[in-house]
Amino acid sequence: MEIRPSRYDHPDAVALDALVQQEYARRYGDEGDITPLTPEMFTPPHGTYLIAYDGGRPLATGGWRRQEDAAEGYAVGDAEIKRMYVVPEARGRGLARRILAALEADARAAGRTRMVLETGIKQPEALELYASSGYALVKKFGLYRTYDDSRCMAKSLVSGGEAPRSR
Repeated sequence: MEIRPSRYDHPDAVALDALVQQEYARRYGDEGDITPLTPEMFTPPHGTYLIAYDGGRPLATGGWRRQEDAAEGYAVGDAEIKRMYVVPEARGRGLARRILAALEADARAAGRTRMVLETGIKQPEALELYASSGYALVKKFGLYRTYDDSRCMAKSLVSGGEAPRSR
């Protein structure tokens, strides 16, 4: 298994993004995640985008992007996780946990102080992954902050840092 950085507009990233959008539509009954994203958001030093490969086949993905927009509830130093996804046939192999750890390490190295994310109640496996990785529920932020089925979580990236802010 190899995890490597990629551009968000790389053909493998585009294919995995289409699959995660289908997953969102299936679970939530809508068009998927409408968050506006561009490749530049995931280009260092603004963020990074990772793809996990097995034998050249892309199986999992995830990225982080810098966030500091107080108007949407973010804080200075935030790194937001986007597009965490593992293809169904590769689930249960620890890929999401490995990508998450790599994203956290990269964001920390880039000087980010807190990792934040938004997920939904119809993704119980995501909620469990994040909770078991040290993320705690926080006051909602971002595009989906007014949605009832949205959950926002955060984790300090500072060694010995404080608990996530409840904003």
